Order: sequence, then structure tokens, then C-alpha cells
Amino acid sequence: MSKKILRQEAHLNQAHASLQQAISWYSGFRRHGNSPPDARLQACVKQDLQSLQSALDKLDSKAIRITTFGLVSCGKSSLINALLEEEVVATGPLHGVTQSLTILHWDPFPDRGLNVELIDTPGLDEVAGEARSTMARQIAQKSDLILFVVAGDITRTEYEALCELRSTQKPLILVFNKVDLYPDRDRQQIYRQLQQLNAEQSMGGLQNPIAPHEIVMVAAKPQPIQVRIEASDGRIETSWEHPEPQIEELQEAIAQILQQEGKSLLALNALVQARDAELNIARKTIKLRQQEAREIIDRYARYKAIAVAANPIIVLDLIGGLIADLTLIRSLSKLYGLPITTYEAGNLLRRIIASSGGLLLAELGSSLMLGVGKSGAIVTGGFKSSGALGAYLFTASIQGAIAGYGTYVIGRVAQVYLEQGCTWGEMGASTLIKEILSQVEPNTIIYRLRQELLRQMV
Repeated sequence: MSKKILRQEAHLNQAHASLQQAISWYSGFRRHGNSPPDARLQACVKQDLQSLQSALDKLDSKAIRITTFGLVSCGKSSLINALLEEEVVATGPLHGVTQSLTILHWDPFPDRGLNVELIDTPGLDEVAGEARSTMARQIAQKSDLILFVVAGDITRTEYEALCELRSTQKPLILVFNKVDLYPDRDRQQIYRQLQQLNAEQSMGGLQNPIAPHEIVMVAAKPQPIQVRIEASDGRIETSWEHPEPQIEELQEAIAQILQQEGKSLLALNALVQARDAELNIARKTIKLRQQEAREIIDRYARYKAIAVAANPIIVLDLIGGLIADLTLIRSLSKLYGLPITTYEAGNLLRRIIASSGGLLLAELGSSLMLGVGKSGAIVTGGFKSSGALGAYLFTASIQGAIAGYGTYVIGRVAQVYLEQGCTWGEMGASTLIKEILSQVEPNTIIYRLRQELLRQMV
């Protein structure tokens, strides 16, 4: 078995383990600690839990979903029929023959260990603007490969739909259909038209909505050709011949994708779906438990302020403050039910200190300087004079206030990191996405999405 196949199998297994772990945690009692499960929270995240389960089911079935999008009468249904080599989907001159999603099973490469589902969608121009955008995004998010079918000049509606689909960060092939009617068209002409539309619509803000090698030329249902037949007796008769579909270029493109990266693509898309679901769960959880979190943060800030102010020993100020902040992070994690270990809490604290910059450095600096002043007030004068006692109380109150405010800031920033950090860890979805992207080869379709996906994870 080649290294490529082994790597793809490893990606599938890792994704499967990650999703099982996420489902076990977020749907289990461990998430709620000693408290009974919060019915309101479970109802709020029900759809996200279903999204996790559907991603796992899709991995189990090893089903690659290839979805066609395009305007009415661009030939989406004809393209699917040509790939299946039979008239399965209704086609015709009527406007909008396809009225709903049609899912068809396709088994062109049984030796690849993958099941392929072809999905035919209604014409994009049959749905109003915002509804069209929502429909396209929802369908695309559950697809593994998108075939965007056009015929003739690309309209603004098609361009906008193409950009919307590209924003879902799924692999996309632009299929220029009815090439028999446009024999002078080639990839470069189509690519130049897209660049021009890009410049006009977004002032160049969207870079490369499609690459030249992602454009394929087909004739899914070539127009009949009239032929003249001369009989032996000299009579001339005419008849119509129906040429075979010209879809070899698309077949080769799909075959190459499934062979080189099919299972990795399946794993990556499942992990992206899982990551988004987990982030939604974390976001909703933090919002629902906002009041309780605020009370915990305020309590730890008060305790730390009092402890630091009352303690005369500088080293204990620093150690005690650090322990209080770590405990605060663990308490917030326990409240939200977002898994985090002590080691991860330490890493989180280091990231918080780095991100909070000057404020927390000021706290550490004040602990050193004011702590020395506080200790010095005791060493030099004890509390024999009112001046020494006043200096001690003044120094202690300032240090306590800074320490308490520092903990308040750490608590607020920790909420953001806990929300984002739930998908990291050894088997976290974000960790595995990053690992898969680091292993893809430059000539694969996943590589086209690499920078976009990594940029989203920063």
C-alpha cells in the first residue's frame, strides 16, 4: 500500500476519533460536572450536536458528496445523467425542471473504497437573493466537492453565487457546459472574464475566485446533428444523430481528486464541520452562562485583591496570584463544560499574558515594586508608627487593586480563549485540520484551500 493511501487512511481514522470524542463529551453528563444537565442549554445546542453526528455518519459511510450548482437550463441535470450514463434526472426545455434536491448514488471507481453521491440542486436564479445565498451555503457546507456549471457568458448572478460558494472553503470546479455551442471558448477566455467581473464587483478585493486549472470544458448533452443519407437509388434522406456526451475532461478531474486526496478531503470536510459545530456550542454556552461567569470572575478578583493586599511577602503575592488565576480559568472551564487540563490551563494563561500585554506586565511589575515597599514598611518600622502603618495600607491597597483588576482582565480574556480553544488539543478538530493541511501536496485541490483555512484558524 502506497504512502499516499496510508496517509489518507490515517486522516480518516483521526477524524473519526476526533468526532467520537467530541460527541461523547458534549452529549455526555461529564460536561455538566456535579450539576444536572441544563435543559435550556441542551436544547440550544441540539442542532450542533446533530451536525457532529451527521459528520460522523458521513465518515462511517465514506460518502463523498459532489454537488452541482448553476442557473436554470445551464445543464446541471444533463451533466449528472452523462456521468451516470443513463437518464435518471428529468431534463427538458421547461424553466426549472429540478425543483428540489436530488441525491443519486454513483460508483464510478469501486476500487477507491469511497461511495459517491451526486446532488442536483434547483437553479440558483429560481431563488431570491438572500434565500439563494442561504440555500447555497447550507448545501455547500455539507458537500465535499462543488461543480459550478455555466454555459455561455458568466452573468453577475453566477459570479456572485460562485463567490458565495468559494467563501464556504470547499473545493470547486467550474464546469463550462455546452462547449459544442461555443467552440471558440477556452479556459483562458473564461478565466479573463472572471477576473474582469472580480475587478468590477469587488474592486479586486477577492483574489482568484477560481484558478485556470479548475476550469473544465464539457458538452453534457450535445445538440443533435442533422446528417444526409444517400440511398442506393439516389434518393436523399435526412436524419438526426445524437452525439455522445463529451465529459472526459471532468471524469478525469474527478477521478484524480478521488484517487489522490478523496479520503483526506472527506476527513478534512468532516473536521471543518465538527469544528464549526463545536465553536457554535462553545459560543452558545458562554452566552447562556454569562451571568454566572461574571459572578465567578468578580469573586476571584475580590479574593485576589484582598489576599495580595493582606500578604506582606512578595514571593507569596506572585505565587498566590498565579494559582488564583489558574484556578479561575479552571472554574470557568468547569462552568462552561469545555474540556481543559491543568497543562492546557497553563498554556492558556501564558497566551493570555502575552495577549493582554502591558496591563498584566504592569501587575507583575507592581507586585515586585509595591511588594518590596510593603515588605520594607514592616522591616524598617513595623507598625510602631502611624506613618509606617499608613504607608503599608496605601501600598497594599494599590497592589491589591491592580492584582484584582488583572484577574478581572484574565477572566474576561479567558472566556474568548475557552471559546476558541475547545477545538484544539491532541485530537481536537482544529489540531487535525492543521495537521492534514501541513501534509497536502501542491498539486492537489486541497492545497488551493490551504491558505484560506489556515488564515481562518489564526
